[in-house]
Amino acid sequence: MTPSPPPQGRRPALTLSIAAFGTLLVLVDYTSPLTTLSPTAADLGLGSSAQTWVLTGTLVGLAALLLTMGSAADDYGRKRVFGAGAVLLLISTAVSAAATGPTQFLIGRVLQGCAAAAVLAPTLGLIGHVYPVGPGRVRALGMWGASVGLGIAVGPVYAALLERAGGWRSVYWVLSVLSALLIALTAYGLQESRNDRPRKLDLLGVATLGAGASCLIAGLAEGRHGWGRTPVLLLLGLGVLLLLLFVLVEARIAEPMLDLALFRSPGFIASSGGALFTGLAIVGLMSYLPMALQKSAGETPLVASLVLAIWSGLSVVSALQARRLANRMSATTQVAASLLLCGIGEAALYGMTPDGSWTHFAPGLVLAGVGSGVLNAALARLAVSSVPADRAAMGSGANNTARYLGSALGVAITLTVAGQATDDRGPRYAMAAGTDHAVLVAAVLCAVGAGVALWARFAEARTPAAAPPPGGTAGGAGAAGTVQSPAVSRG
Repeated sequence: MTPSPPPQGRRPALTLSIAAFGTLLVLVDYTSPLTTLSPTAADLGLGSSAQTWVLTGTLVGLAALLLTMGSAADDYGRKRVFGAGAVLLLISTAVSAAATGPTQFLIGRVLQGCAAAAVLAPTLGLIGHVYPVGPGRVRALGMWGASVGLGIAVGPVYAALLERAGGWRSVYWVLSVLSALLIALTAYGLQESRNDRPRKLDLLGVATLGAGASCLIAGLAEGRHGWGRTPVLLLLGLGVLLLLLFVLVEARIAEPMLDLALFRSPGFIASSGGALFTGLAIVGLMSYLPMALQKSAGETPLVASLVLAIWSGLSVVSALQARRLANRMSATTQVAASLLLCGIGEAALYGMTPDGSWTHFAPGLVLAGVGSGVLNAALARLAVSSVPADRAAMGSGANNTARYLGSALGVAITLTVAGQATDDRGPRYAMAAGTDHAVLVAAVLCAVGAGVALWARFAEARTPAAAPPPGGTAGGAGAAGTVQSPAVSRG
């Protein structure tokens, strides 16, 4: 099926701006607790388990619904799903801002994850609809990748400054106002796009994926307080079983939410695998670093967030410049090279000491920041180019689902590895030693992810190009989104 022709004039730039603003907003919301958790916990009486759920609750909503929202956006309207996510983001941030106890606040955080899924999933489909294959799309996806880094950079600093000026509740009230602005921009500036022939809603797939992802992330969150406990083992086991059931469901139905035939495409494997290892090796460690800087090195929340901004800020710059690599290397090669660079940068963080300076981290954060920006831009290109054109939002949803499932697992791995360290000199020294262990594990995971991407690149090179599937292209995109791998059957 042929997608509708893209609109002309200023519409593409406006669509890109709104999609990037929505992406930035949900990432600011996600990262804000990195520097406001302590005052929020003190005010609401959040215990250690509840504090774990402040970030994890958002991940549950994201991982459970991203793929579902991407499929729904392709079939029932990308603008409609994006706008619904903006409305839910306004409601959920207001719920957290007005919370009088832990339960209400955590419900708001889970709903913010659901809202983030509805906003994030259609973004690449919206952009792909108005930017045809070519240099313009490469440039636009690089700008979207920059918005990811910008949201991560701005979130902790924004929250630290606003909390200091007006308390932690002001962080969420301002986000509510910005969500209202996003709703208005969506209504005015976005044009609806959807498939010509919507698929049937895959209810069993929605149920098994949502429940499986929720159980798995819940088990990972609770596992930080003891991996051998019965509830943890039950949640992890049930999560794995439900996700396996999801795969069986998708393999058997006529119109699956996730077409498993996509995994025959090296580009789709590079996209999903690269996103998974981004969460495992990069997001997991960087989510932990501000806490280590505060509790071990004695930095203030604002200083810790500014140190993290070295990494996330440079990822913005490098994502914007990544388009210059499009004519020199394929997107899969960029994924492999950038993961390797991130791994080198993370290894350079080794050597934390309680009496040391934050400047020790600067060189490694610079390298990891440059690698992360190129990685975000390359993954965005692959998410769109490795699926049929009429399933672009589904490709975005699959990519982001892998990223946030990886993030949940990455945070769990980082906390577990760091928590194993001991030191007779006290907890600050133990945390420094644990951080060193965690950065080495993260560097190794980056190297493994780079290996997966390299395999995909060699698989592309060995496989002759074929005609693209109806409605779009498949495989890894090269300089301007050209086909470099075989067509993907529609199952």
